[in-house]
Amino acid sequence: MKQKPLAVRMRPEHIDEIIGQEHLVGEGKIIRRMVTAEQLASMILFGPPGTGKTSMAMALAKSLGKPIKLLNAVTDKKKDMEIVVEEAKITGQVVVILDEVHRLDKAKQDFLLPHLESNLIILIGCTTSNPYHSINPAIRSRCHLFELHRLTADHVKQAITRAMTDSKKGVGDKNIQLSEEALEHFAQSANGDMRAALNGVELAVSSTPEDKNDIIHISISIAEECMQKKSFSHDKDGDAHYDVLSAFQKSIRGSDVDAALHYLARLIEAGDLDSIARRMIVTAYEDIGLANPQAGPRALAAVQAAERLGFPEARIPLSVAITELCLSPKSNTAYKALDAALEDVRRGKGGEIPAHLKDSHYSGAKKLGRGLEYLYPHEYEHGWVKQQYLPDSIKNKQYYIPKATGKFEQAMKQVYDKIQKDKKI
Repeated sequence: MKQKPLAVRMRPEHIDEIIGQEHLVGEGKIIRRMVTAEQLASMILFGPPGTGKTSMAMALAKSLGKPIKLLNAVTDKKKDMEIVVEEAKITGQVVVILDEVHRLDKAKQDFLLPHLESNLIILIGCTTSNPYHSINPAIRSRCHLFELHRLTADHVKQAITRAMTDSKKGVGDKNIQLSEEALEHFAQSANGDMRAALNGVELAVSSTPEDKNDIIHISISIAEECMQKKSFSHDKDGDAHYDVLSAFQKSIRGSDVDAALHYLARLIEAGDLDSIARRMIVTAYEDIGLANPQAGPRALAAVQAAERLGFPEARIPLSVAITELCLSPKSNTAYKALDAALEDVRRGKGGEIPAHLKDSHYSGAKKLGRGLEYLYPHEYEHGWVKQQYLPDSIKNKQYYIPKATGKFEQAMKQVYDKIQKDKKI
């Protein structure tokens, strides 16, 4: 038993031993109700690494005394699944816990589908990917989808404390003194990954010699050594990465400097300057726009400076630009106006271009009435003259709705409102 890693040894044996995920296994919650009713159904458990997806799956099956087969969609072949099904036909219903379920190929999927429908196999798929993006609809439609949330520091502390006091599966057979600072560091630096925290604790225990009283003292410095590569977990190709990017852009849009800098820090730790640059520039034009027209060029300049400098110095111009973007007045009027115009065009609401606006720079244009009544604005006071520009069918259409945010757009609004007023005279 002790040859297995601590994180494996400490896996829960019953639903009551599951740490966290109260929204699923708490009293009256859906998975708890399934177990109470002894009606376990096929499901997909998805969430960040170390949240206990496989552990939960095993605990659910063991709570009901169901036989378990642990498979991996990548490494196990279709033949392995055929063996499980044949065994199930003899022994009865089997719970198949399938890690990396999003990597299930078509041949394996086609083999499993009829056995899921007949309920011979209860499938519990585990994945860090968003099932709506990564899992074939044929499998997805036959399973309940349950999202596991990132564990809190208190959850991780609870798991560590349990491991420290469990003499059978944990390290409770040793005389260990874990300082409060060390416990806090294990819990915080694991970033919600219980497996990382327990691996760190196991490394600390196994690598720290006993003192003359046979006590293993684990201090904050030892905890820092054992968790130095566990403080940040970020997969640039994973769903969590896109969640960070989304939160980054929405924090800028919401003018929350602290949140935007936090998510910027995550992206910097992931080394993803390309995504940072793209989100900064699009936000400058999409969310700030005419309220601060210089935000776009300055964001681009900051990106170019960051690219020239490289990390770690790149963080300096990025921080300046992000702070400005957050605290700039916001306006999306320009691109919203264009989107409204695009929608009309795509719906066929273009209409005939007025004759006086059509090209007249060719022989015979005048005979066709092209450009004859065109009024050249520069020949009139204020550089504006009343004439129709839109097609007749939409001549009174208004796409641009100005905001009074930022001095620049306030000035533009005054001009726009005056022109609109003069049109009606």
